[in-house]
Amino acid sequence: MILEDILRQAFRAILGHRQRSGLTMLGIVIGIASVILLTSLGEGARLYILTQFTQFGTNLVAVSPGKATTTGMPGAVGGTIHPLTLSDVEALERVRGVEKTAPLVMGAAPIRYEGKERSSYVYGVTAAVPDVWRMGVRVGRFLPQGDVRTGSAMTVLGPTLKRELFGERNALGEHVRIAGQRFLVIGITQSKGQFLGFDVDDAAYLPVSVAMPMFNRDDLLEIDVLVSNASVVDSVVSRMRRTLVARHSGEEDFTITTQTGMLETLGRIIRIISLAVAGIGAISLLVGAIGILTMMWISVHERTSEIGLAKAIGATPRQILWLFLCEAVMLSTAGGVVGLLAGMGLARVIHLLIPALPVHTPLGFVLLALAVSLVVGLASGILPARRAAALDPVVALGAE
Repeated sequence: MILEDILRQAFRAILGHRQRSGLTMLGIVIGIASVILLTSLGEGARLYILTQFTQFGTNLVAVSPGKATTTGMPGAVGGTIHPLTLSDVEALERVRGVEKTAPLVMGAAPIRYEGKERSSYVYGVTAAVPDVWRMGVRVGRFLPQGDVRTGSAMTVLGPTLKRELFGERNALGEHVRIAGQRFLVIGITQSKGQFLGFDVDDAAYLPVSVAMPMFNRDDLLEIDVLVSNASVVDSVVSRMRRTLVARHSGEEDFTITTQTGMLETLGRIIRIISLAVAGIGAISLLVGAIGILTMMWISVHERTSEIGLAKAIGATPRQILWLFLCEAVMLSTAGGVVGLLAGMGLARVIHLLIPALPVHTPLGFVLLALAVSLVVGLASGILPARRAAALDPVVALGAE
């Protein structure tokens, strides 16, 4: 028998028992479909979060109060957390490699204009924000340069907030009331869109020195730092850390987070999820492999006389081996293709039902799924195929 004959005979054997073949492939289908579905959702989420963070640049560093790790004995003396202050901002601006700093306080407040009121986020910032956050101004200008400790009663609105309060009217030169205080509108930012589910455009920007008493704060929520070059982030972070430790009585009671660090943390989370997905898929593939092994073993037993006849007319043990191996590989590969299509189809359906949930299926995972299906077929079919190839033709012909 040539290869074409072997493939044709294997295909006919599978079609001859359609129901049994379908049930045999079910484990492979479920395993591949579950892996592809969860991988597509996980990869889509990774790319979405990556896009969200990198829209602010890769050389952005955030300093927040408090340490991310816990040390010391319960009830121990010390461990006071020093708040981040405007003096810390001024100190960080003098660090070599720091291009600009943007102190931040934030809160929600009612914003009114001529009978219309909207509760939106209010950010207390400085004139450095457009450069630090990569945020442009569409109309007017951003907050003016000046002493970080002083500020005027002026505001810049996000496009969503401007549209809700002013509609198509020009907002420049108008006054709005934020938390009861009167502010002059001097600019409208360009659209920044969503960031992790928050509408960045539905916001008002005030001088940080004005926003701090508005929200009854003496400290900062965060200090965002723009490093001159992404290649020197690590060295600049080290200098920033030394500067702040010296200012905070020798205590590292703050957390410095880089874009690279956030993305590495995200990568670790995705890898853990991938391992869990691989475990789920491996269980289903094991069940599928056992199913193929069982079906092929039964098939060898049912076709013993057929095997004897084939050997009697000249078929070699190698050809018999390849015949049954091809059946097993066809079953597992067909199950892998069906599972692949099912997983990608379910992922697409979920994306259509929930458009905000991104879906992406990497080509590498598609090829890996097909390769795994092929390997499962070879592994589960080798024992039945070897048994069929080893049958004595005289004994096989005498079998019922």
